[in-house]
Amino acid sequence: MNPATYGTYLVTQASVSAGRETTEIVEAAVDGGIDVVQLREKATDARWRYDLGLEVRELTAEAGVDLIVNDRVDIAQAIDADGVHLGQSDLPVAVARDLLGPEVVIGCSASTVDEATRAEADGADYLGVGSVYGTTSKDVEADRAGVGPERIADISTAVSIPVVGIGGITAENAGPVVDAGAVGVAVVSEITAAEDPCAATDSLAAAVETAKAVGDTPPHDG
Repeated sequence: MNPATYGTYLVTQASVSAGRETTEIVEAAVDGGIDVVQLREKATDARWRYDLGLEVRELTAEAGVDLIVNDRVDIAQAIDADGVHLGQSDLPVAVARDLLGPEVVIGCSASTVDEATRAEADGADYLGVGSVYGTTSKDVEADRAGVGPERIADISTAVSIPVVGIGGITAENAGPVVDAGAVGVAVVSEITAAEDPCAATDSLAAAVETAKAVGDTPPHDG
């Protein structure tokens, strides 16, 4: 449970999975080398998400992949997830930390430096920053516009906890997000809506690793 290793991060959403089960998508992503899975599933009731969470927990636990639950601290506890991811309108990070204890991973969404530094001070273990390139997965004007890799750089400089970029990210544009300071990228459609989610995960992971390798290469003195 080390968010610094969250290079590829799948956020589940059955409504964009082309009629496939979320467990099918997760299993394919695991086979493709995903590092962490977030059970999101907006617009579903608690019981449905709990039952699905138990199935996903079994898949991720067997593979040694972290499982994070979006928003719901109670469901995270109930299915023994590795962590929870909170938005700005969810329970405060500090409250979730008191409920969950020191060992559980807590992530927090942030789109500004102020939100990011406050989340870190309150005990967040990592930040989900975006929407980087804009996205249609949430009906929010700011999400559609995108904050750009520049915001990743601003926030990564301001905090000491890992930053994961999210929003409109693909294998083709993941590199600048990592170059800006993110440890990895979180995606919904890039994997969930892909014809081959396993291959899509593999491509995304390769793009992230390539960007990291380039960033770690020392300058050539010529």
